Amino acid sequence: MGHTTKTYEQKIGDLAGELGLNPKTIRYYEEIGLMPAPHRRPSGYRLYTDTDRDRLRFIIKAKAIGLTLAEIAEILALRRRGDQPCDHVVELLDRKLTAVDRQLQLLTDFRTDLIALREEAAERRTSDACVCGIIEQHEHTLPERPAVPLSS
Repeated sequence: MGHTTKTYEQKIGDLAGELGLNPKTIRYYEEIGLMPAPHRRPSGYRLYTDTDRDRLRFIIKAKAIGLTLAEIAEILALRRRGDQPCDHVVELLDRKLTAVDRQLQLLTDFRTDLIALREEAAERRTSDACVCGIIEQHEHTLPERPAVPLSS
């Protein structure tokens, strides 16, 4: 995020294309305050500076590392107040790492449960089950966890 605004100006479509964004995304970021209101030509066209491009690149990178728009807004607010947001970012990253570790453990447990169920499957195939004996007779030993989609 640059500290000076350069005079180079670009229309929303050109900026969006350069950064691989939809122009609607940029307008949404303006609406929710992640981007400042752009300068406009008398015709109403939005004009963006290098500083705007830098901020959009920051937002794109922050989203790519898993930060939410609300978290990005917090970081930008800290910066706008003159504070260095890096300590806050480290705290956010620590929370993200904890959540990823928790999810990895759940996935590991889920995989173990699926392997056990697969191994039991040969013994559990029965025609007298209500629907499927493999599932009905399985002794689920793991705590409840969110369903993990197996396909897209």
